[in-house]
Amino acid sequence: MNAQANIVAAPPAVYSAIAAIQGELAKVGISKDGVNEQQKYRFRGIDQVYGALSPLLAKHGLCVLPRIVSRDMRERVSIKEYNGTKRESVLFYVTVEAEFDFVATSDGSTHTVRTFGEAMDSGDKATNKAMSAAYKYAAFMAFAIPTEGDNDADETTHDVRPTEAQADAPDMTPKGGWGDWATLLLETIASSPSNDALDKLRDNEKQRINASKKEDATMYKAIGDAFKARRAVLDDEIPY
Repeated sequence: MNAQANIVAAPPAVYSAIAAIQGELAKVGISKDGVNEQQKYRFRGIDQVYGALSPLLAKHGLCVLPRIVSRDMRERVSIKEYNGTKRESVLFYVTVEAEFDFVATSDGSTHTVRTFGEAMDSGDKATNKAMSAAYKYAAFMAFAIPTEGDNDADETTHDVRPTEAQADAPDMTPKGGWGDWATLLLETIASSPSNDALDKLRDNEKQRINASKKEDATMYKAIGDAFKARRAVLDDEIPY
């Protein structure tokens, strides 16, 4: 009887190339050398990503080919202060949806990564910045690039005037303050006689509960936990 050999097909070369590049970047990473002066945080710029990736892509025979799936552009108003006077100017806010084909040159195998990029600019660079952001974060995710081992949307933060919908949104701050409101709400939840009463209470306070999340995340969580605990009691369950 002839022994039948077990033949295991080799994986597509694109994944071997991605893994090889991941391995090299894991040793050195890309440090956060860029600084956003407005909000004082550090970031990794697109030029750093290109600089780190380009030689590795060539070395391991991997091409990254972009394709823009969609683009959305809206005009916003930027507010800046000069010598004590606030001035307004137009900003172009662009969002792009992009796909990147990772192609292995050895066998033509392909893997596609889809990401979004967002950016603002007062001139003609908003789309460029958004595309750069999409590429940068596709690379970060595909190659799992660690941190350590004005073409970048992270470089600048703009102060923009609220949209009409935001400007018309009511102020949800309770008259007695958030603390008193939360205390009363928690007491009301704890004494609610039925699930229907809880549903009515949540509906009546829905907007303010949602607003409390931005005001105090701990308070928002406590309210949610209180609703769950009271429902468990009403359903004759023991809350954990």
